[in-house]
Amino acid sequence: MRSMARRGLAIATTLALLAGSAACGADEGSSRGPVPGVTDTEIVVGTHMPLTGPASAGYSKIAPATKAYFDYVNANGGVHGRKISYKIMDDGYNPANTQQVVRQLVLQDKVFAILNGLGTPTHTGVLDFLHSNRVPDLFVASGSRSWDQPDRYPATFGFNPDYTVEGKILANHVKTALPGKKVCFLGQDDDFGRDSLAGVEKVLGADAVVARQTYVTSNTNVAPQIGAFKAAGCEIVMLATVPGFTALSVGTAARLGFSPQWLVSNVGADHPTLARQLGDAAGLLDGMIGVNYLPMQNDTTDPWIQLFTKVNSEHNGDAPFDGNTVYGMAVGYLFVQVLLAAGPDLTRESLVEAVRKGGYQGPGVAPLRFSTTDHSGYGGGRLSRISGGVQSYFGPTYETDEEDGPVNEYSAPPVAPPANGVPTA
Repeated sequence: MRSMARRGLAIATTLALLAGSAACGADEGSSRGPVPGVTDTEIVVGTHMPLTGPASAGYSKIAPATKAYFDYVNANGGVHGRKISYKIMDDGYNPANTQQVVRQLVLQDKVFAILNGLGTPTHTGVLDFLHSNRVPDLFVASGSRSWDQPDRYPATFGFNPDYTVEGKILANHVKTALPGKKVCFLGQDDDFGRDSLAGVEKVLGADAVVARQTYVTSNTNVAPQIGAFKAAGCEIVMLATVPGFTALSVGTAARLGFSPQWLVSNVGADHPTLARQLGDAAGLLDGMIGVNYLPMQNDTTDPWIQLFTKVNSEHNGDAPFDGNTVYGMAVGYLFVQVLLAAGPDLTRESLVEAVRKGGYQGPGVAPLRFSTTDHSGYGGGRLSRISGGVQSYFGPTYETDEEDGPVNEYSAPPVAPPANGVPTA
């Protein structure tokens, strides 16, 4: 009898353990138990951002702009009756700090998702941690192709056009409008620079780039790199640089008596940010060509700029308005769209499935490409030029892939925002 009792106790204990395991599994996004970061009245999400450090110029404004848009949505009733709370953690653009703050957001703050974590070298270091903890990792603020790995990282999605796509678009302009000129390339010494260079070489060919240089954000002296370009007789310099290093490159070139045609990744091409960095020397930016995929920050006739300017005034302390403000609010708008699509019975699984569903339209001039097989985000962009201190679009919007496909014109017009500025399900 005692033997049977012991067996009965063992079976009961095993069942209890299995029930406990099921409860733990439910905590990761099943409707059978509590969902991290979600209550009947609130959705808590988090991010890592360079509020300080070498990439803080301009980028420190992104998350406050996203939060301002969430505050605007909250003031208009929230999403399915829930208010969005946004926890913003400063990582100083330091990968070691990123790992620390993301662990805090996930393990201590129990956020529902990580939204728009910024930086190629920083976010790369937390991909496996977020994947193993089954945390949705949405709209990474970087164009690295690392985010577009649906099989390896099924809950990670990009936002920016990937750097190879924009490298191809910039190179296509060189090929068609500036043929025969000596091309040089300066890129950040990570996937940002490498992926961008890959796009340039796919269009122009490796032999067309006569000099290649890299930089690291811990060293603000780019005179050796710019000096090498001058010595090589470069007529065009293509930059895969964060804003601080775009400004450093332009300022250093002027000091060395070197004045090439600059073509710059969207990452480092926002004119208001660069002008603040260069101060009285901001005129050096005239003629710079960039690529962008969101409404131009100074286009007051654009309905999205009108909406975001209103939100900035009402919920962001009327902070100086630039491309980073537009970017942050565009991310917020997309996240609200996805939350609505995920439905009122919100889980991590339903959120990820809502992104995979795709079909989203918003402020972007290029298409969003989310699907079960594509996690890359925006798929193209439009060229801009700075003239007389004003940054403006010119020419058509282009789209392309990260492989060897052509650079094609994209003709679908952008959609207008809803009347009240808040998307509907």
